[in-house]
Amino acid sequence: MNGIYQTGGVIGSLLLPWVADKWGRKWSLAIPAILILISGAVMTGSMHVAEFIVFRFFAGAGTWMAAAASPLMMSELVPANLRGGLVELHGTYFQSGYTFAWVGFGCFFWANSSGAWRVPVAIQCLWPLLFLSGLYFCPESPRWLVMQGRDDEAKRVLEKIHTRSSKGRNLADAELLQIQRQVMIDRELDSSWVQLFKKPSYRKRAFLGIGTTGIVQFAGVLVINNYGPVIYGLLGYDEQKRLLYPAIWVTFGLGLFFVALFLVDLFPRNRLLAFGMFGCTATLAVEAALIANFVYQVFYAICVDGVQFAYLGEIFPTHLRAKGVCLGIATMSLMNIIWLQSAPTALKNIEWKIFLIFIILSAFGGVLFLVFWPDTRNMPLEETSALFGDKDEVAVYQNELEIDPTTHIAHDRQGPTTIKSDRAKSVERSESVHVDKA
Repeated sequence: MNGIYQTGGVIGSLLLPWVADKWGRKWSLAIPAILILISGAVMTGSMHVAEFIVFRFFAGAGTWMAAAASPLMMSELVPANLRGGLVELHGTYFQSGYTFAWVGFGCFFWANSSGAWRVPVAIQCLWPLLFLSGLYFCPESPRWLVMQGRDDEAKRVLEKIHTRSSKGRNLADAELLQIQRQVMIDRELDSSWVQLFKKPSYRKRAFLGIGTTGIVQFAGVLVINNYGPVIYGLLGYDEQKRLLYPAIWVTFGLGLFFVALFLVDLFPRNRLLAFGMFGCTATLAVEAALIANFVYQVFYAICVDGVQFAYLGEIFPTHLRAKGVCLGIATMSLMNIIWLQSAPTALKNIEWKIFLIFIILSAFGGVLFLVFWPDTRNMPLEETSALFGDKDEVAVYQNELEIDPTTHIAHDRQGPTTIKSDRAKSVERSESVHVDKA
């Protein structure tokens, strides 16, 4: 069951960029929600195992597509200085879904009922219904809108985003100008899957995306979360506590996620990831103690889980962001297949020694984060290319922009320049752009 679910996740995630780039970020959110709703309804009413398994595949596709679409949309929508915390909300609500382990725990006491399993399956239909009912009111990504030539709509979105700031109008104008200038370049660049791996700087970002979500899974959270009852059984707890402790564990993690919202933008991304991985390593070393499992959750929930989603959305340029984020999420789902398929056999044959694997890999991953991962905290998305050697693809830096407070004319302090793309296309940047006429 886990394998077919995660296989759907890998395939669905890799198909999502076509929707996100062609039809918009909102549709990339809507389609997964529809898939989850339909598959959940069919699985709840399924009368045959084959029927359940088939739609389990589509449930996995929808879930992991949603896991990719949310940070993609949020990273392009929120201000740079709040991006980490607001994207972390995605991980927070992701974690809130795990707290419905309490439903499974409650169904354990539903004696003499062959349909108790249908209750937690049916509950999953509620959330996509709520989500779809509110999606209409969610704005589209201003970066995608500018890519489609819908600048006026993008301007209205940015003005709403910055409306609570005392400099809201100016901030919106400056951000719009930076996006417009950047899109002039991005439209001329190759946005294919092949280019993502062909160009060295793009390839580095692709490997960082794959590495981020892949290394995070080295912390062993998949095994702890999905096979918690088995682990607690190895520690000698009775059947009831084997179900109770995992439910408490994920609920504790949800509280930590809310703490992380206020901390994630205070520290460099790479150092936070590294610190979290080292903390997971230390607590895994004493996994035999129940309390260590909860201390592990402190490091993982605050420093690692939500941060990986923020980082994915920050390292890719706009024309490749959908593919890059989805590649990272597909890697996460693939790692789920590897660990969840091997864990039952490992827990049966080598028992606690499986954690030695995670201890070694998580420590190694922490070193990689610290040494090779650049920090993207608080950087405008249009400027992160400079971290990877693509300074010629950065149209303008935010500190080069000035906004006349009276006329709201945005202009570049450095005046006209010419920027060349890899395809030998040059784009002349005008000395000033009247944002109201953009």
